[in-house]
Amino acid sequence: MSGAKTGTNTLQNRRRALGSGAIQVLAITGGKGGVGKTSVAINLAVAVAKSGRRVALLDADFGLANVDVMLGLRAERTIEQVLDGDCSLRDIMLSGPAGVRIIPSASGARRLTRLNEFEQAGLIRAFDELSQQIDVLIVDTAAGIADAVLRVVSASQEILLVLCDEPSSITDAYAMIKVLNQDFQKVRFRVLVNKADSEPEARLVFEKLRGVCERFLEVSLLFVGYIPSDPALLQSVKKQRAVVDASPGSASSRAFFRLAEQLSGWRSRERPQAALAFFVDQLLSSETTELVAPPAVKSSSEEGADAN
Repeated sequence: MSGAKTGTNTLQNRRRALGSGAIQVLAITGGKGGVGKTSVAINLAVAVAKSGRRVALLDADFGLANVDVMLGLRAERTIEQVLDGDCSLRDIMLSGPAGVRIIPSASGARRLTRLNEFEQAGLIRAFDELSQQIDVLIVDTAAGIADAVLRVVSASQEILLVLCDEPSSITDAYAMIKVLNQDFQKVRFRVLVNKADSEPEARLVFEKLRGVCERFLEVSLLFVGYIPSDPALLQSVKKQRAVVDASPGSASSRAFFRLAEQLSGWRSRERPQAALAFFVDQLLSSETTELVAPPAVKSSSEEGADAN
């Protein structure tokens, strides 16, 4: 018993010591698939790196894990091997455009939020190593409101919700906000509208979501801009490149660079000096949680609001 207690105390001490620097942790998520979330994560990461900050991009889309594929890279090993103690985080990281460090995941890696003590120690070692190398951690999450997704999003310092002009995107985004607010006490959400033809159109989409949220929830939604529909972006996806790297002067690239400039000013009032430590701590605190979808959440239309 004493040995187990000593091991637990050591683990807790290492968790407290992790990430004392002011590292920003940003989760990029969306209520539904197909909104362009991973493309936003990749291009924002590269745009931030081009501004001179050190960036890591964690692929936490446990079902698809395709950040490496979208950049034409091949992951030989993933974070699972780090948890097993087979290698260090440095061994698995891929070098992306502008020096972005990509941390690949793998299908079935939901174990990231269900770790035994040995694996917890491996995760702490990995992120302790990372904390000395980066200024920003961008987390690309899966779509939907499964528990694994919610844990990763709620553990992040900032949440960027990607939205598009589709009824299902708005209702699913509302469902995610509701769960994060009621179950994880999240009150602030930054919203980016993707695939919009103009700023007025993007703001209209945002206002649809904000109107519903303000009616039923006590949350704050912040409009951070939009990514325009852009042929250059579509072409870059086909070429497996970030548009900010392939076509830096395109309309979508300019939007990503503007968003990257904003990011440096997103300083959390809650935990500006321990965002990475909090991220890891929250992941570890979910180790006993069953990774199943939470109870069904009523959409905004079911609650009597017109979200369309």
